[in-house]
Amino acid sequence: LDASWYPPQERNARQEFKERHIPGASFFDIEECRDQSSPYDFMLPSESHFADYVGRLGVGNDTHVVVYDGDELGTFYAPRAWWMFRAFGHKEVSVLNGGFKNWVKEGHPVTAEVSQPSPAVFKAKLNTALLKTFEEMMQNVVSLRFQVVDSRPEGRFQGTELDQGNGGLESGHIPGSVNIPFHSLLTETGHEKSIEEIQQIFREKKVDLSKPLTATCRKGVTACHIALAAYLCGKRDVAVYDGSWSEWFHRAPPRYKVSE
Repeated sequence: LDASWYPPQERNARQEFKERHIPGASFFDIEECRDQSSPYDFMLPSESHFADYVGRLGVGNDTHVVVYDGDELGTFYAPRAWWMFRAFGHKEVSVLNGGFKNWVKEGHPVTAEVSQPSPAVFKAKLNTALLKTFEEMMQNVVSLRFQVVDSRPEGRFQGTELDQGNGGLESGHIPGSVNIPFHSLLTETGHEKSIEEIQQIFREKKVDLSKPLTATCRKGVTACHIALAAYLCGKRDVAVYDGSWSEWFHRAPPRYKVSE
């Protein structure tokens, strides 16, 4: 599945997919497969919405799904799609290491031919252990039951750099959270760093992978890079705060928004 998404003024993901993609791939539209009633971007859809959507793409409960995207970094939105499948109980899902950029660079085949998968039946069951709500995040500020890692760039996290996106967000972070910018987990070529390097990054930030961990970011997308990196180190239960900073900024009391 090609799970690419780009700011509309920059690139058109669906159009690029039509022009070239990995043979046999289908387009996974993160704009369609989300909770459209939520005021926040890209929130998880309902079980039935997800099941219907991926079933139409030919994905059943026994299908091994490989997700990728065409971002210049190598990988940007693919880990979000990977996490969504896992959140809905699907185990057989992988991320293409290095993404479409490296697939093309290494000379693998691409096509403009759109595959027509036969519809499949997918049964979705939300695994709430992989998902955190605003209320759970609020309780955790006091109880500190789980560690929180924020994957946004350092300046946004610290509150020293303006948030360029829309939605009137100021920058800053949730009290007690630790910053691991998601791009620090990728090599210069856009591949995942080695497991040893990833473990070292978590250790340097004093994040204990043997203890409960939740990832957050701006809108629940790059947080999934933290979940993927921890998964590669053998930790399979990292939760993602779906609303992330977009929701936190609008709903948390001012004292719960830390900015330098």
